[in-house]
Amino acid sequence: MREWMTREEVLAKLGVRPQTLYAYVSRGQIERRADPADPRRSLYRGDDILALADRRARGRRPTSVAASTLAWGEPVIPTAIATVTHGELIYRGETATALAARMGLEEVAALLWEQPDAVLFPVTVACDDPFQALAELAAKARSLIGRPLPKLVNEGAMCVAAMASAFGAVGTGPIHRRLSTAWSLDSEGEELVRRALVLLADHELNPSTFSVRVAASTGAGMPACILAGLATLSGPRHGGAGAALESFLIEAINIGADAAIERWLARGQGLPGFGHPLYPYGDPRARALLGHIQPDEELARLRDAVMDILGQGPNIDFALLAIARRHLLPPRSGFGLFAIARTVGWVAHAIEQASNGAIIRPRARYEGKGGTGPSSESP
Repeated sequence: MREWMTREEVLAKLGVRPQTLYAYVSRGQIERRADPADPRRSLYRGDDILALADRRARGRRPTSVAASTLAWGEPVIPTAIATVTHGELIYRGETATALAARMGLEEVAALLWEQPDAVLFPVTVACDDPFQALAELAAKARSLIGRPLPKLVNEGAMCVAAMASAFGAVGTGPIHRRLSTAWSLDSEGEELVRRALVLLADHELNPSTFSVRVAASTGAGMPACILAGLATLSGPRHGGAGAALESFLIEAINIGADAAIERWLARGQGLPGFGHPLYPYGDPRARALLGHIQPDEELARLRDAVMDILGQGPNIDFALLAIARRHLLPPRSGFGLFAIARTVGWVAHAIEQASNGAIIRPRARYEGKGGTGPSSESP
């Protein structure tokens, strides 16, 4: 779908009358702007139309709504932390790309955790296994229930520090500088790591963040909540996308980009490193990083081939691999950046969910033996 649509196209797509369209606009469900070619005419944002058409097609039956919300649907949990809207990632009202231009992870933590000053992450004893590091903290942690915010912030900062240490961060100072020291980066590499950490700090209700909120809703301790997020992030269809992209690139180098693309598509797989369901017009996080680094020849060749064949631009995983290859980062550095930065977002969501007090407990729609079938409603 195009980014902007005419009035006639919208009416045809939605099957509504003009007054209904105007009502959607007035309620903020559809963004409108003047047509640059004719200011007397209006254009309407395409992704708003697509989302609205999808909601109308699903209807409002409880099982239909529940199923859709658990599979790239509308948000199922109210949050004031982050959202993706109109092609931009927003942290508490500000675009992540704008924040990445001026903040470090410490300042973003303060923003997401609603603290007055930059959060100071302690220096922890090195442990090269993030699961073990968090498990040791979880074994001694207290429940989130009834805990004052300063205590939760301190525990969250300890989780971020433990995660960073597990992926090699050394020394003192901001996390990006600790990683730069460990990875022997020059000033360009350090700056790219700083920006990447900010851009990765949160991404709304992705699977790992949802896992964190489920754990927090039960009152689990902060490290246990973060451990739930890390376990989910480790899946090949979530945080493992970077490793899949490396495999895709190796195949493209060996047999040619066009042939590799055909093979991956023939397997029924999407192309790792390209496109994103929440960004139909391109991943702004990738643009924010790739504006400061030129991918090497092999990556650029793959990028151009995917754009030519599918019209899909690179996403954040592509940008992280470009940085890793340019600055010779250690294996799994992309996953490490994801895990370190996203811990900041997970802490914010754990705090917010704990303050909510509600348990997240979806209902199942039983389709097994002796059931009443998928079309019935659970009482």
